[in-house]
Order: sequence, then C-alpha cells, then structure tokens
Amino acid sequence: MEVARARRPNKSPQDETRAILCVWIMPAQIRVINTVLVSLLCCALTRTAAPDLCAQSKPNPVQDQGDVVRVFTELVQTDVMVFDKQGHVVNGLKREDFLLKIDGKERPIDFFERVTAGSNEESQLAAARGTSPMPTATPRKGPVPLDRGRTVFFYVDDLHLDLNGLTATKKLLKRFLDDEMGQNDEVAITSASGQIGFLQQLTDNKRVLAAAFERIQLRPYNVRDMDRPPMSEYQAILIEDNDIDVLEYFIDETLRLNPGLMRDTASSIVHSRARVILQVASHITVGTLAGLESLIRGANKLPGRKLVFFLSGGFLLDYRNSDSKDRLQRITSLAARNGIVIYSMDARGLVASLTDASSESNFDPSGRLARSTMGELTASQDGMHALARDTGGRAIFNTNDLKPGLAGALKETSFYYLLAWKPDRQAGTTRRFRRIEVSVPSRSELVVRVRRGFFDIEPEPPVTTKKPDTPPATNPAIDKQIQEALGAPYPDRRLPISLTLSYLQTPDEGARLSASMEVPAEFLTFAADKGTYQAVLTVLGAFFDDRGRHGQTFTGHINVNTPAEEAAKGYKRDLTYTYPIRVQPGIYQVRVAAKDERSGLVGSAQQWIEIPDLSKGKLSTSSLLLGERPETSLAAVSTNTPNPTDTVGLSISHRFRNNSYLRFLVFAYNAARSTTDGAPDVAIQIQLVRDNQPVLTTALKKIATEGVLDQARLPYAAEIPLTGLPLGYYRLQVTLIDRISKNSVVQQTRFEIY
Repeated sequence: MEVARARRPNKSPQDETRAILCVWIMPAQIRVINTVLVSLLCCALTRTAAPDLCAQSKPNPVQDQGDVVRVFTELVQTDVMVFDKQGHVVNGLKREDFLLKIDGKERPIDFFERVTAGSNEESQLAAARGTSPMPTATPRKGPVPLDRGRTVFFYVDDLHLDLNGLTATKKLLKRFLDDEMGQNDEVAITSASGQIGFLQQLTDNKRVLAAAFERIQLRPYNVRDMDRPPMSEYQAILIEDNDIDVLEYFIDETLRLNPGLMRDTASSIVHSRARVILQVASHITVGTLAGLESLIRGANKLPGRKLVFFLSGGFLLDYRNSDSKDRLQRITSLAARNGIVIYSMDARGLVASLTDASSESNFDPSGRLARSTMGELTASQDGMHALARDTGGRAIFNTNDLKPGLAGALKETSFYYLLAWKPDRQAGTTRRFRRIEVSVPSRSELVVRVRRGFFDIEPEPPVTTKKPDTPPATNPAIDKQIQEALGAPYPDRRLPISLTLSYLQTPDEGARLSASMEVPAEFLTFAADKGTYQAVLTVLGAFFDDRGRHGQTFTGHINVNTPAEEAAKGYKRDLTYTYPIRVQPGIYQVRVAAKDERSGLVGSAQQWIEIPDLSKGKLSTSSLLLGERPETSLAAVSTNTPNPTDTVGLSISHRFRNNSYLRFLVFAYNAARSTTDGAPDVAIQIQLVRDNQPVLTTALKKIATEGVLDQARLPYAAEIPLTGLPLGYYRLQVTLIDRISKNSVVQQTRFEIY
C-alpha cells in the first residue's frame, strides 16, 4: 500500500471521479458521459489512498452499550412488556404503577423509562447506567435518526426437524423476507448444525438471507436402535424414571422375543437400551442448546434489544445424561444481560400425537404404553417453552400457520418499559441466580412479561474446540487487534468505518469489485513528528466468497502529515481508501478493519454484494454509484454542458445533507436489441423508500442510446433533490425494464439524510 501524505496535488484520481459524477445525464447528454467513461472505470476501480487526510482529537472513552440487563456497581436493569386481555401492548404506565421484587423481596425502582425498539435505544439505556452512548457519529454529522431498525435472529434447530417442519420453516423465512423485514432491519439465519456456514451473519441483504435458508437441508433425527420391541426416546426417559407400565411392557416383550431369558437379565437389557438411546439423544440436544447459547453469548456487543426466533420440531430434556438444566439457566441469564428475547416456534404445527402411520409402533393391546406416553408432545415442548417464558418472550405452538405468530411477536416487542434498581451489596461477588418478578398491582387484569432472572456473576462458557465460521486473515506483520476485529462476527464501531462495495463491468477487464472505506478525520489522533503533525492508520481488508474462503487481501499503513497550524484549526476531510479486484460471478463479502496507532482505537466494517453472471445474457445492472452536490453549486438549467467547477465526489458513507442533491450513476448490461434498428429499448423507474413505503416514484423513462458507442453497457445518471425530506434512512431503488425481452431487474442501496 502506498503511503499517503497530506498534500494538495493538481489533480488526483479522486478528482477525476468527482468530475464524472458532476454530469447530470439527460438524454441529450449521453454523449458527454461517454467522453469520460474511460476515466470513470479507471478511477472507480483503481486502488487509491486519498491524499487530503486529516483529524483533530481523541474520541471519548467508549462504553459497552449492548446490554439490557446487566449488573453494575450502581444499577441493575431489565426490560418489561405489559399487555391487556386482548394481547395489546399497554402504553402510558408510570413508575409508581409497577411493583418490583428480587428473590421475593420488594425493591424500589430507581430508574424508569419507556423505550421504542428499533429507535436510538442506546441513549435511553445509557441514561440508566449514567454513561455516554457510543460515539458512532460526531456532532458535525448531524442528529442520529430514530429509525435504526430491528436486530432479528432466526435460530433453526435443524437437528430436530422432520421434512414437514423443514418445509414450514423455509416457508416462514421466505414470508418474513418478503413481507415483514423492514428496510433498516439486520437479520441473521443460523442453524444448530452449522450447515448454513459463512452465510449465517447479520445483514440487510435479502439475497444473502435467501441463500442462507436455502442451504438448510433435512438432517434425519432418529435415535432408535435396531432391537425389538422398538423403543422411542420418550419411552427411554420413562424407563429411566422407573415408570412401571412402560418398564414392565418392555421387559415382558423382551422375554417373549427371547425365550429362556431370566427376568433380571431382560430388565438389565431394557435399562441398557434406554441408557444408550438417551446418551445419543442428549448429545444431539446439547448440540442444539450449545448453538443457541453461543449465538446469544456472541450478541453481547450488539446495541439495543434483539429478537431470536427459535424454530424447532421439539426436543426432550434429559437431566441425567446431559447438562441441559444448567444450559437453560445460562441461556436465560445471558439473554437477560445481552438484551435478547426468545420466541419459540414449533415447526411441527398442529399435531395430536407424535406417532403416525410412518412410525414403527408396538403391539400394545393392554394400552400400557398409550397411557404412559400421552405427555410426549408436551414434554417435547418443555425446553422451548422455558426458553421463551424465562427470557420475556412467548411460545408459539400448535398452529399450522406460523406467520401470525411471527407478525405478532414483531409487533408486541416494539415497545417496552425499562426498570432499574440498586443491587444488593453482595451482588457481583457470587454466582447466585436472582429471580425477577414485576407486576402492576393496581391493574390485576394486565399481563406482565419479564425475564425470569440472571446470575450475579455469569458462569464461564464451556470449553469448545469449534473453529470460528469466519477465519481471520492472519498476517504476522499486522497487529493482532486488527486481525481479531476483522474476524469478529460483528463490526466493531469504536472507530466508525464506512464501507461501500461497487461493481462495474469493463469491456477489457470484465467484472471489477471495488471496496471503498472511509474513516472520519475527527477519530484520528495527530502527534508532533519532525516539525509536522502526523496520524498513522493501519488498514487490513479481505475478500471472502459465500463459503467463507479467502480471496485477495490488502494491508498497510497510511501516514497523514499536516502542518501544525492546520492541525490546530481542526479538519473536516475524511480518510478514504479504495481497493479493486477482478471477480467471478457470485456472492461476496468484504471485511475491513483499521487501527489508529496513536490512540489504539480499532474499528471494522463488513458488507455483502452479489456479482451477476453476464454470460447468461440476461438483463443486469452495475452497482449504484452515489454522490452529493451541494445546493450552492447549481448550474444554469439551460446549459447541457457540465460546469467544470461543479464537481461531485463519490460518497462512501452514503450520508447526505438535507439541503443537497443526491446524484447516482448506473449501467444497464445485456439489454436486448431491436430487430429493426438494432438499438436497445430500456426504461428506468426511480423510487425513494422510507420505512418500506415509497416517498418518491418517477414515471418510466427510456434510457437514451444516441451517441452510446457500447450499447451493451448503457449508462444512466440522475439527480434527486433532498430538500424537504425528513431526516433518516432511505433506500434508493432503481428498476430497469427491457421492453424488448420483457425482462426487468432491480438495483438498490441505502443512504441517510442528516
């Protein structure tokens, strides 16, 4: 990597890129874009380290903002949901309406707040702790919008799903992506077996999520042995519990099938069979609970409240042959500390019995087995019910349509109350499990849902030898902190890094993927160095395919030098860096991490992108390249020639002022040609979407082709005024329609108005 110096060159590659985006392309201006097309492809896809870099001061110390229930020296806090008889969320309650008990003793409520999930919860949660929220944005960047979105995990227990349950699970996941997922939501689909692999990560990319749940395949679960009479897992549990009817039935049948056996020998055989079956079954169940515990433990750094939908076909808890009881209690406590609510869903749907025509059953004219196994269905749901109840969630059982339960869970968790109290003196010094009770005495008809409890000191996680899904890009020359940040499951926002991935197809070199990162200047730390002031940033980046396999990596140090008088004024220029590679069609993830060497502050970012396969000849698009033009740089509306002083830089952060103009550039690939004149006929429609609702929709407009030399790559650019639009997050959605081949394609990207 080249070393960047603070200087002002006459013309840099980024200046050329800015010149490209200064063109607002109307049909009569298509010829203009072709004169600069070569410059665009060279600049947008060539590695550059921006020379005009600067920073001013050290950021404030960072506080961990990921917890909803956590033991502090001063306060312990928990979230509470309240419902009326109809199941509607009750708003408007006050501190004095609640009664709080810890281990059965009434405690005063020292902090009370109403919180809207998906908003800027960090500020409200920080108020309960007397801390400052994480400095992910700076004052000059404007206010933090209140539509951050929800964090939702789907944990699929594929170790306990049959074919019908797997089908219902995939159907539910597809419905969520199509109908329920908000534009700012972050979602992860994970599985107990780990068969999803590298794709089980938080993302807002629906294509990645769809690929994730398509990887879930049937893993037949059967722990029965080959002996006779056939013995189920539940029957084995009853035998271990010395259920007389079941035990005597199997002893009698073993004697009948093996003449000459002594009864004691037959009893020993039956007990031995039951023990082996339970050991195998417990190993599988522990795998399910261990995966869930790992998911919840790893979410401790994510801000705000998190939802986990636990989809399973049910499992039995065997406390003799496993540590299931301890794991359930650990999961409950971890969920409380990390702000996670679990909703358990039985993917089997409405079932009357777990025995059907496909199951091998025993001849039982006496009805002894039937009487004893009537509770099997309920027993298989006990663990799921406990996880939901003890974490403040709800169990959704015995229904063939899980969608209403999913929608209801998302709705009822949208608002909650935050209560905090002073802990006992010995809290934080013991491993005691504390029980929480909350009620509204003045309104006994209300239903209060609260977490069951938490440990004063969290038990240590069990030792595991499982390799991480995302191997770090190890390099002995790179700081270990940066490598750990790159390989971590979630981005580290202490040093806020913006990352944008851009894909373009070039005639000579094919598909080019560019990773562009940006670090706000105010998060860099300058120090005197040989008569100037210098900041040093170490950068590490890696490209991965959808299987988690390493592609190209980049690394190095960026030095930023500036005179002392400039450093004293404070700077507004951010550090940017772009690295391009050639790629094949497919889904890719790019991860970047950086460390400010003066302060030791580390940050990371990650993003997914899908590269289309143009060899199939289908209509496709490039990425949307965004830029911003200030309101003060308006050119005369009557001129068709761009003003050379009216420059717009490529935006990496996708953050735009509310009085500016958003400009974008996109290319249409593989448009069909007319049989009459050989020209393509592609129409474009532009939408701005906020909270899944369009706030601006243009009419269909034909992309002009006059003067375009390469008709296989049709360029189009436009400008959108942002004045008058509310602050917050939006989605720019561009739809291309090939009116000759009758095909269409949609390209979209997120941006923020501040």
